[in-house]
Amino acid sequence: MNQTPELFTLPESLPHEQGEKRLEVATGAVLLRNWLSPEQQLFLVNQFRRWAAGPVPPRRPLIYGKPMSVQSVSLGWHWQNYAYSRIASDVNGEPVLPMPQWLIDVGTKAAAEAYAEYPETASARWFTREDNRFVADSALLNYYSPTAKMGMHQDKEESTNDPVVSFSLGDSCTFRFGNTENRNRPYQDVQLNSGDLFVFGGPSRYAYHGVMKIIPDTSPKHCDLAVGRINITLRNIGASHDPHQDR
Repeated sequence: MNQTPELFTLPESLPHEQGEKRLEVATGAVLLRNWLSPEQQLFLVNQFRRWAAGPVPPRRPLIYGKPMSVQSVSLGWHWQNYAYSRIASDVNGEPVLPMPQWLIDVGTKAAAEAYAEYPETASARWFTREDNRFVADSALLNYYSPTAKMGMHQDKEESTNDPVVSFSLGDSCTFRFGNTENRNRPYQDVQLNSGDLFVFGGPSRYAYHGVMKIIPDTSPKHCDLAVGRINITLRNIGASHDPHQDR
């Protein structure tokens, strides 16, 4: 499905009736509450199930030889051990599914709305493209079980400094957003709920961040996700050549 689903093109569908609340966690790090409508959340949960069906199944990535507690699957470019490739050589050697154009378009819209209140002269420096648009070329999809966590880390494998666009689905979580120097204080703990949009870029692009815990029994019924949390993060990694395919 390459066409943008009608759910994401109808202007009246965003924001929905609950209203949109903006929180600036740090300069360039913006949380928009309820950015996704209930119908959009359900659609993305079902899409996640389709993407997870293959050709590359979800797996627990290895970090320093130890498996993470989350299960991950990628679109566009496969993330593994602090690198990106077109094929999942650490799983089954199959190529990952391509990024659907509709998801790229949703990411562009999300970044634009998150940064709409910043002066253009400031936010223009936060994008690679001259037209100051975020155009994702990859997506990392993480499933968190009720006991899963993610330690404080930086997203530094991308060759661009474009923002990271993140959508939350299912159970709420305690998300920790820190500083760009180390994993220690200062940091803020923010609860991310199903339907929330979080975008971080500019001066906050390389801030340490992580998921401290999943809050059980908080997934709304409209998601049709009884247990756990799905996190969809869109990125522009800026790669045009896959060194893995030279081997």
